[in-house]
Amino acid sequence: MRSDTSRVAMGPYLRSAVPFLLLLVCWCCLEGLTAGEIVGRVVDAQTGNLLSARVYVESKAGEPYTVKSLAEGGTALVYDKRRGASQEVHTTLSAHPFTVTVPEGPYRIIAERGKEYRTATRDLRVSDGRSEVTLVLERWVNMAELGWYSGDTHVHRRLEELPNLVMAEDLNVALPLTYWVTEFDETPVRNSGSRIKEFPKSPASLIEVDPFHVIWPINTEYEIFTVGGKNHTLGAVFVLNHQAPLDLPAQPVAVVAKEARHQDALLDLDKHNWPWSMMLMPLMEVDLYELTNNHLWRTDFLYSTWYPEYLPRYLGLKRPQDSFSEMTWIQWGFSNYYALLNCGFDIMPSAGNASGVHPVPLGFGRVYVHLGANFDFQDWMDGLEKGRSFVTTGPMLDVRFNGHLPGARFVSEPGADPTIIIEGGARWDQDIDRVEIIVNGDVVETIVPASAPGVKSDLSFVANIELRGTSWLAVRCFGTSQDDRPRFAHSGPVHVVIPGQPLQPKKDEIDYLIGRVNNEIERSRDILPQYALDEYGKALRFYQSKLPGVGRGQSPGKMTRPQRSAYFNETLGATND
Repeated sequence: MRSDTSRVAMGPYLRSAVPFLLLLVCWCCLEGLTAGEIVGRVVDAQTGNLLSARVYVESKAGEPYTVKSLAEGGTALVYDKRRGASQEVHTTLSAHPFTVTVPEGPYRIIAERGKEYRTATRDLRVSDGRSEVTLVLERWVNMAELGWYSGDTHVHRRLEELPNLVMAEDLNVALPLTYWVTEFDETPVRNSGSRIKEFPKSPASLIEVDPFHVIWPINTEYEIFTVGGKNHTLGAVFVLNHQAPLDLPAQPVAVVAKEARHQDALLDLDKHNWPWSMMLMPLMEVDLYELTNNHLWRTDFLYSTWYPEYLPRYLGLKRPQDSFSEMTWIQWGFSNYYALLNCGFDIMPSAGNASGVHPVPLGFGRVYVHLGANFDFQDWMDGLEKGRSFVTTGPMLDVRFNGHLPGARFVSEPGADPTIIIEGGARWDQDIDRVEIIVNGDVVETIVPASAPGVKSDLSFVANIELRGTSWLAVRCFGTSQDDRPRFAHSGPVHVVIPGQPLQPKKDEIDYLIGRVNNEIERSRDILPQYALDEYGKALRFYQSKLPGVGRGQSPGKMTRPQRSAYFNETLGATND
């Protein structure tokens, strides 16, 4: 008993000694090591002015460090997201000097700013005392001077962070998904799992950071993972640029779409291989398709086993041991997009990253919209809807089709074989591997740069494309980054319509789309309520109507929005309400 009492009596003294003992251990471990301070700044190569930027600090062993702003009014946002071997640790800085204290040794400091500046890298050895470093960012292209302005349609950063972020990434438009629901029966307004405690004011108003960098604060993501409290993933779709919150559950999706139209919002399909994605297309009349999505990162490609069973076998893409490469993921997204265009869907490319959830910077993949000399947010959204755009993870495209921007529509006389002259250029601060002209999903011409120095990063071209029947065209280009990663750019499509000659999907494409919807009906038969299953049935009938010999004349992609709605209602056999 005495020994037990002594042990209890000594407890508080031992506990009070723990901090001192830990400090002593740490001091012994660090004896012989000193810390040094790095003081740095990021400047513009042309003007010498301080720039806002994204900054990385890494030791030789790859250990990341984050920095602080030295200015009283400066901002420094730390971003630390890790998924397995994929990590993204950086600080986005306002245009002020920064500091970081690190153990002595060799370090690499990197500064980046969006897509239009070359990466600045400095290696230095830090010792006891202060080391100063200047990172000089050189602009290799100015897309605004060419009339192009960038945006990110899939953002999960907090509203209060975004003024810092859009400047550090030189992103003209940010569309944060401030409303986000993951349970089938809940609404974005009445969401028990909401990650946001204070929602933006309604009706919404534009947040202007400066005249060329803006934020629209009310956007919604329906990303359904549970139905009736049970795990049952459906997928995601975004409602962009609406005025007031949506107090509607995920299904009927047609009801969500109707309210989105009432608020002049756009509907954006997240990823092509979400289980419900192919059902959404005819039921919601989706406007946008994320050709560069939130599985494409600056850091390592991770999701190589994400629904591999949906990878179309007719494409012949490699799928070793039920996994796929980053390039296969890109090609899959393209091919799925092309199949939908061939079905007549009037969908334009978009770009999103889910920065805030995934290890990826804001705007890593981005969509550029052409506005000309003057930037205006509503004009930008209108151009996004009309496809006057291209998306990119690195290279830049500036192309015209018979002198018109992407998104243009031409009508040709029956019996004519129209020719479209495509001219323009692909540029990058790294090597471009090839430019490809796409017609109805097929590569009809490949342009490879010459091997002369400098030509691989600035490729101009002219292509004369002869068409047979109603068609769509687009331009894409590929490059390989310095760390051997595939990067691309892809234009919005141009439609050429010959009355009485509707575009039809290939047999393999429509079989695949029908199979996707059939699979979801069977998978969800005992889980979803009947009204939700009925929507899958309507989508199935739409795709079946596209089978050879069953077509219904004009494709919806060649119609105004009211005409398109009437077309879908007729094809689906019901009104979307």
